[in-house]
Amino acid sequence: MVSTDRLLAFAALSFLLIIVPGPSVLFVIGRALAHGRRAALTTVVGNTLGAYLLVVAVALGVGSLVERSVLVFTALKLAGAAYLMYLGVKAWRRRGSLRAAFAGEETAPHGGLRTLWEGFAVGVANPKTIVFFAAVLPQFVDREEGHVTTQMLLLGLVFNLIAVVSDSVWGLVASTARDWFARSPRRLSAVGGIGGLTMIGLGVTVAVTGRKD
Repeated sequence: MVSTDRLLAFAALSFLLIIVPGPSVLFVIGRALAHGRRAALTTVVGNTLGAYLLVVAVALGVGSLVERSVLVFTALKLAGAAYLMYLGVKAWRRRGSLRAAFAGEETAPHGGLRTLWEGFAVGVANPKTIVFFAAVLPQFVDREEGHVTTQMLLLGLVFNLIAVVSDSVWGLVASTARDWFARSPRRLSAVGGIGGLTMIGLGVTVAVTGRKD
């Protein structure tokens, strides 16, 4: 199994990567601003499931294909970017509906399963996480100890546990800011727009981000 030293080193490196806001964090913030605390936390769960699917893929050898192939990496990156921008445009167009939702005139536009799926889609298409798992995760595996797949799954679990805590904190902070916006009709009208623009900008950023190789 993974030695304690390797595990701690991987956890430290994961923490440094996770605390810097990337696609998943910014998406959670956008969901929190647009739909509140519950949607943000559901998005975190979806993100985590998507990220762990990447761990499984790397453990089974698929990650090396993505890392070596510029075509596969670019296709996945652009698909994720397009999806983020699509969600951002929808949030922008629906920004006026938040006032009615707060007033009880309509229910929240997102159900739990749909929010979970959107978080999952962003998590599994996160270029930063793909490269990290494909290029860095295997380096912390002790092949002499055997059970390589199990070691990778364990390391990936550590990464995702750290990500759940960090992303949840971001989501809760953002949802608290949303409550502040809700005290004023003008602030509330801006909430959906802020979340939408955040996701659109994030999609553009993901699209133009290239590989270091």
